Amino acid sequence: MPPRDNPSARQVRLGAELRKLRERAGKTAREAAGLISTDQAKISHIEAGRVGIGEERIRRLATFYSCRDEALIDALCSIAREHRGKGWWDAYRGVLVPGFLDIAELEHHAVSLRALQPVTFPGVFQTESYARALFRGSSPVLPADEVEARVEHRMKRRVIFERAAPPRFEVIIHEAALRMRIGGRKVAREQLDHLMEASERPYVTVRVIPFASDDFVEVTQTVLYAGGVVRQLDTVQIDTPFGGRYLNSVAELGSYRALVDSAERASLDPLESRRFIRDVTREL
Repeated sequence: MPPRDNPSARQVRLGAELRKLRERAGKTAREAAGLISTDQAKISHIEAGRVGIGEERIRRLATFYSCRDEALIDALCSIAREHRGKGWWDAYRGVLVPGFLDIAELEHHAVSLRALQPVTFPGVFQTESYARALFRGSSPVLPADEVEARVEHRMKRRVIFERAAPPRFEVIIHEAALRMRIGGRKVAREQLDHLMEASERPYVTVRVIPFASDDFVEVTQTVLYAGGVVRQLDTVQIDTPFGGRYLNSVAELGSYRALVDSAERASLDPLESRRFIRDVTREL
């Protein structure tokens, strides 16, 4: 089977975790290749997510790497058993850029989510009108059919809340996002009302960082911290001018956990936040 041209972020993550285990064990790619009767190039492709790997081989490699973390090994095997084309987002493959599929897949597999939003609302909490206004405002201007495909995809991401056990979702949103009238006054008010409704769900926590806060100044970056089934599979997604980036090194995860923690400390508590959002809505 030829290498994948565009592996998903989750396929890349599986390979990256196998590489981490190998490097931590002090083993070379050639040694790993010899164990599973393949060549060094194949190991490189596996660790880059360009070639799949079966569960039996993962367990053999984990033993070779002296990894005794059964929960992590089971989680990696679970990823390996996943097949492209089974998620609802796969219907958009070839329609939207891969980043849209990757974020949907990340949310689908997360057991918890924490979003830090400086100037916009989290995608899964956006109304259709708000999302359409955002996409219509893209530069360069998007074709009408792509705008509609993006809006449809964004609305479908809400399916994570329809599961028997939805992921815990903490939203930390800056006052700037609440006050921006994206799409106009009516759209902005509808969006604030929708956020208030979402905050009433038992698995959703909404916190607001007011302009008056003296304790938090990092409001330049949208961050989504997705908790994995094991902590080693936590993932950070950040927005950049060139698309979303996925971070998973121990140092990066620690830095962004600290960033989101500091944002939480600087925010109002959930009850105060609801009152704050209600006041902003009345001012529109």
